[in-house]
Amino acid sequence: MPKPSLASPPPPPPQTPLKNPLIRLFFIFFLCYTVYILGSYRSTINTSFTPTTKNQQNCLNPITVFTNFSHQNTPPPLDFKPHNTLLPPPPQKFQICPANFTHYCPCQDPQRERLFKVEKMLHRERHCPATGGDILRCLVPEPVGYKKPFPWPKSRAQAWFSNVPFKTLTESKKQQNWVRLVGDRLVFPGGGTSFQKGVKGYIDQLKKMVPLESGAIRTVLDTGCGVASFGDSLMDYNIITMSIAPRDVHEAQVQFALERGLPAMLGVLGTYRLPYPSTSFDMAHCSRCLIPWTQYDGLYLMEIDRVLRPGGYWVLSGPPINWRARYTASDGTTKDPKKELSSLEDLARRLCWKKIKGKGPIAVWQKPNDHIECIEKKKDLKSPMFCNPDNDLDDGWYKKMDACITPLPQVNHVLEKWPKRLNSIPPNHDFGMKDLVNDNLLWKKRVYEYVKVVESLSNGGYRNVMDMNAGFGGFAASLSEYPVWVMNVVPHDSKLKTLGIIYERGLIGTYMNWCEPFSTYPRSYDLIHADNVFSLYMNKCDILDIFIEMHRILRPKGTIIITDHVDIVMKLKRHTDQMRWQTKLLDTETSPRKLFFVNI
Repeated sequence: MPKPSLASPPPPPPQTPLKNPLIRLFFIFFLCYTVYILGSYRSTINTSFTPTTKNQQNCLNPITVFTNFSHQNTPPPLDFKPHNTLLPPPPQKFQICPANFTHYCPCQDPQRERLFKVEKMLHRERHCPATGGDILRCLVPEPVGYKKPFPWPKSRAQAWFSNVPFKTLTESKKQQNWVRLVGDRLVFPGGGTSFQKGVKGYIDQLKKMVPLESGAIRTVLDTGCGVASFGDSLMDYNIITMSIAPRDVHEAQVQFALERGLPAMLGVLGTYRLPYPSTSFDMAHCSRCLIPWTQYDGLYLMEIDRVLRPGGYWVLSGPPINWRARYTASDGTTKDPKKELSSLEDLARRLCWKKIKGKGPIAVWQKPNDHIECIEKKKDLKSPMFCNPDNDLDDGWYKKMDACITPLPQVNHVLEKWPKRLNSIPPNHDFGMKDLVNDNLLWKKRVYEYVKVVESLSNGGYRNVMDMNAGFGGFAASLSEYPVWVMNVVPHDSKLKTLGIIYERGLIGTYMNWCEPFSTYPRSYDLIHADNVFSLYMNKCDILDIFIEMHRILRPKGTIIITDHVDIVMKLKRHTDQMRWQTKLLDTETSPRKLFFVNI
């Protein structure tokens, strides 16, 4: 058998130049370079022509086209020049107002009030500038020599004269001890028209008639307050007083009260309802406040009846109560004060009020807890008719007064005594304990963050605080442990009407429309809190007007805390630059809510 032959190996493959890596790389480079040169050459040929008349109107400039095409694959050169045309111009800063605007109150302008009737004190009501030329568009200056107010409680007794440089009260009320000028300071001895020897003796007499020490009385309204010495004295009993007076011949009395660190605002019993809900106050007080209680069918006493809580007290001292000692009527004249007192007592009976035996120059009446028993007993009296419940008896914003009795519920829900009242469920409201607890926890957390930034809240550096959109009063309630008081403002057009709840918690406040200026003097508040205020008013009025008003009522070296949606806050930053404010932006929550601190 023959041996098999061995197979020969296959021939080697033919050598291809492109298999060589160096040759292949060189070929790719040459190909790309050739394509690039040809592309540039064709672009030059296609665009270097003279256009005909027909296509000249619809073509770009040949040079422009050549440039665009020939560099279409190359990046543009870097340009480090600022493009100011793409940015909005820097905001124009507001100018400082002339010196005569130092104590300007836009809605209580003495010049504007001359345009209105004196009847029913219409001229003393709010009359705000409405036209562009009258609206304030400058920053109110501080007075010459302005100094930081004395800290609480030292401010109760003294203030810097340079801050409120008015001598009228120091001269006209010298014998009544309202206020004295001693060197460069205003001193408040605690006197008043009805308590010239001091308010302490007056209070000692009053507490024998009214349970001031029981905790049942927490919120008080003082009409015609003077320099608020009455409200100041009640603070010793944990009672907070809303002191009101008009801007009249008693120059700057409300401004004196605020400088002392006491709750006060400009207000008058005149044509419109007071800016508070019904059944707000546990007690109302008038010490020779010159209000004609029996005129206009008892209109003004019925307004006091509207804002008094069931079982609340009305305290009246001075004429006509002390007519035997001083034969003067409530308006200061000598027209038969005995007859006026008789008419006043008759009106109180028809309102179903019960008179508590008076002591000396003080008389006290108590409002009933309900009207059932009263109406049955007094069918023979010509009592005023009851108000129509459909007429929103809580509405206190530019609402004319009605000569009618505010009806009371058949079942009276007695409030807890202070301080338990602050964290109790408000009766007659759709507001449960769970809602109250959640609101309190939320605001305690927020205030904790605020105090870390604004130390003056806790160390006594700040005293007067405003909450521009108070909600249920959680911000004020969380500040109750600090030496401050809070003006809780509820916008009149907000969806939730919560001012009644605020009063039932033992706090105070007012209705307001922030498209208008507030009823106070410049430099009234140390701190302003604006929670979702600008979201509410962004499409209702010019928010610059709100900023200018905030500047007017804030004290020098004061602080504004703005909390709102991040988009709103970023828009506001531009306007704060116009106001010459220093700002700080913080994130404190996971929501789109931003915290914006402003220091003036």
